[in-house]
Amino acid sequence: MDPYDHQNLFAKILRGEIPCHKICEDEQTLAFMDIMPRSPGHALVIPKCAARGILDISADAFAQVARTSKRVAMAAVAAFGADGVVIQQFSEPASGQVILHLHMHVMPVTAGVELLPAQSRREDNTILEEHTARMIVALGSVPVS
Repeated sequence: MDPYDHQNLFAKILRGEIPCHKICEDEQTLAFMDIMPRSPGHALVIPKCAARGILDISADAFAQVARTSKRVAMAAVAAFGADGVVIQQFSEPASGQVILHLHMHVMPVTAGVELLPAQSRREDNTILEEHTARMIVALGSVPVS
């Protein structure tokens, strides 16, 4: 496995070099909207530590990513009236991971509505802003665990 690349897209987002549509943040994690969503409300949860994937993150850091992902999932289901949620995590290029910084995809789903293909279209910034606002409001009623 190659070493962590501190110039990857998510590392740059964590350093504030690239903007994001932030949903929530704590000492260990950051959650924001995916700019190429597969469903309305598709969010990403990343650790603030340097970890390529599940193979090199500490158990404690991954546990916090999982806790934040659950909270974001609950908010996404509420904010978008979803029937369920898909949570995905890919580690290393052979699995399909594109950005080599651990991230969890949190995608609210509606029965009978297919997810869009991965990386198939960039969402309009106005819609991302509206979805971010909906998620932030919904997070207000999801307890922090």
